[in-house]
Amino acid sequence: MTLPPCSLCGGGRAEIKQPHTGLRLCWRCFRRQVVERVRNEVKRWGLFEPGHRLLLAVSGGKDSFTLLDVLSQIHDTGRMVALTIIEGIPGGYHVEEARAISRYARSYGVDHVVVSFRDYFGATLAEMVREASRRGVGEKPCTFCGVLRRRIMEEQARLLGADRVVTAHNLDDEAQTALMNLLRGDYVGLVRMHPVAALATRDFVPRVKPLRKVYEWETAAYAFRSGYPIQSVECPYLYEAPTLRLRARLAMYRLEGSRPGSLLRMMEALDVLLEPAARSLARSPVELPRCARCGAPTSPTRRLCKACELLEKVGLRRAPQQTLQPG
Repeated sequence: MTLPPCSLCGGGRAEIKQPHTGLRLCWRCFRRQVVERVRNEVKRWGLFEPGHRLLLAVSGGKDSFTLLDVLSQIHDTGRMVALTIIEGIPGGYHVEEARAISRYARSYGVDHVVVSFRDYFGATLAEMVREASRRGVGEKPCTFCGVLRRRIMEEQARLLGADRVVTAHNLDDEAQTALMNLLRGDYVGLVRMHPVAALATRDFVPRVKPLRKVYEWETAAYAFRSGYPIQSVECPYLYEAPTLRLRARLAMYRLEGSRPGSLLRMMEALDVLLEPAARSLARSPVELPRCARCGAPTSPTRRLCKACELLEKVGLRRAPQQTLQPG
């Protein structure tokens, strides 16, 4: 079968169809378009500056590779460090991926650091989940994983002198989080998702998401066409302990399938609607109190930060450790 010509250059053969634009793109134009979309998002919101040192949080999956490859084209790789966190999930989840992303990071001239939950907290995620179940703790695996991963990223960013923590969240991830905040009635959480609000913090190294307008299927196509080994196994906890995020994810897949471009239009609309509130929040950031145990910032209503609270629930009473191990 002869492939049609690329909608943009007319010379290459179209390998990729974008349902949300109707374009049929050759690999070269698709890659260039993704890079330019990310570059425009970085410039639009000032996600980072040329001289900034970036800590890239990379798990080793398709989004991680796309983030690494795209940023290597728009930022100085000498001012980038990649970080992979091994949670200790059954089946060796993220272990092989860490090896793959490490090879690619170093081929770009980017240092790669690998740390684990056991390094930091004295136990794997699987061990925490089992202990939580034994004690009847009402916390899902995703809560332990998300909170403790963020703690590690923050501490590593400070140790490495990073100006930004850069995560590989894609458009699907952001749309799911936005819907979850809407369903919970969490207006503050919705506003804090905005790039302007995310940059306005005194207490944390700002976390930015350059892929926030790139679809998940696009990161998969980008990684696959680049020859990157695609992760084929999802986290076992995703379906074992279904969360609101999973329900939002499945609902949004159905919506996007029937109305291509819905997620992108929703996030663009939220960016416009929430920008005034985000800028207002940025003008008067609140200085947070400190955790009584580890000294990390925490919410005004807490004596312990969420990380220390979770660790205490499963009998891990020591404060998180600051460790740094080369990958």
